[in-house]
Amino acid sequence: MAVNIKTNDKTQKPLFEEIDFIGYDKAIILNKPKLLEMINAAGNEVSLSALREKIFTLRGQLSTIKTDREGLLNIGINGDTIQINQKYLFGELKQIVEAQTLDRSKYYLHRLAKAVAEQKTNKINDLNLNRWKEYDDILTDSLWVLDKRDSSGVHKADYWGNFIPQIPNQMMKRYTKKGEWVLDTFAGCGTTLIEAQRLGRNCVGIELQPNVVKTANDLIWSELNRFNTTNEVIKADSANIDYEKLLQKYRQNSVQLLIMHPPYFDIIKFSDDPRDLSNAKTVNDFLAMMGQIVRKASAVLDKGRYFALVIGDKYSKGEWIPLGFLTMQEVLKCGFTLKSIIVKNFEETLGKRNQKDLWRYRALVGGFYIFKHEYIFLFKRK
Repeated sequence: MAVNIKTNDKTQKPLFEEIDFIGYDKAIILNKPKLLEMINAAGNEVSLSALREKIFTLRGQLSTIKTDREGLLNIGINGDTIQINQKYLFGELKQIVEAQTLDRSKYYLHRLAKAVAEQKTNKINDLNLNRWKEYDDILTDSLWVLDKRDSSGVHKADYWGNFIPQIPNQMMKRYTKKGEWVLDTFAGCGTTLIEAQRLGRNCVGIELQPNVVKTANDLIWSELNRFNTTNEVIKADSANIDYEKLLQKYRQNSVQLLIMHPPYFDIIKFSDDPRDLSNAKTVNDFLAMMGQIVRKASAVLDKGRYFALVIGDKYSKGEWIPLGFLTMQEVLKCGFTLKSIIVKNFEETLGKRNQKDLWRYRALVGGFYIFKHEYIFLFKRK
C-alpha cells in the first residue's frame, strides 16, 4: 500500500509506492555523516507528517546523483563512508513512514540510526547484527531447497560427486571472518577454496588424487583473488597428514572452520587407492576411517569454532542405510557438540539428470523413495 503525505503545495504525493526492488538489491556507498544528519533531523520533528516529509526527501536524495542535493552520494567530501544494501535501506525507510504513530516511527528511525552508526558483530563472523535484515542471502532455516548448483566463474559441475558451492559459501559467511582460515579435508575440484577466495577467507584443501589436485589448483588460480588470500589444494591422505606441520607452512597454528564432504561410502568410486573412503570394505570400515580423519583434523580447529559435515545416506540390496546419522555419531565421539542438522534438497543432480521418469518408475516398482536430499551436520568443538 502506498503512503501519502501532505506536501507544502497542498497536494497529495505518494511517498513509497510498492517498490519493485529489481535493480535496487545492490550495495551503495554513502556519506555516513550526511546520512546520519538527515536521519537525526527527521527524528527531531514533533509531528508524524513532518517526519514523513523528511524521510520522503531522504528517499529522493538516495535515488540518483541528479536528485542528490545534500551530498549523500558525494563520497569525495570526506573519508567517512558507509556501504549499505540499497534494498535494505529503502525497506527501513518504508517501514518508518508506514508507522501509524510518531513514537513508533521514531523507534524505527532510532534503530536505523544505530544500524548506520554502530557495528554489532560476534567472534565468529563479520555480520553486523544491527543490520541483520540486510543479510537476506543467508539461510537460517534447517531445510534448504536449491534448484541447481552455482556455476558462476570457474566452478565446474563435471566432477562426479562435486560439492555445490552454496554450502561452503553459507558456512563461511556464518562461521568465519575475512582473513580467517578454513580446512577442507576432501577438496575435490576446489569448490570450497574457490568460495573462500571470493569471500576473502584463506583455505587449505586436502585431496588424494594428483590429477584432481592439479585441476583444482588451476581453477583456483584462474579465479580473481581480490582479497589476496591463500588458497591451495595439497596432495595428501587426510587420515595420515600432519595438520600442525601443514599449517606451519602458512605460518598458522589453527583453523577457524572445518569442512568435510567425504565420499558417501561406495556410492561413487573415485579411485583405486585403498586409502580412498569410497573403497572401504564395509560401512564400519568407512566409519572408522572417517573417525580417524575427524580426530586428526579437529586437533587444529580452534575451540568454540564450527565443523560442517556434508553427507547423504545409502540404499543397498533393498535396505536404506542411514550413513549420514552413523557418521554423525562417529563425529560426536570426537569432542563435538551437535548444533544443527540441515536437510538440503537438490533438484538437479548429475546422476539423475534427464532420468526423472526412469527413477520414478524404479521407485514405484521397488517400493522406495528417491534420494533428493543430503545432510549438513553442523558441530561445534568443545
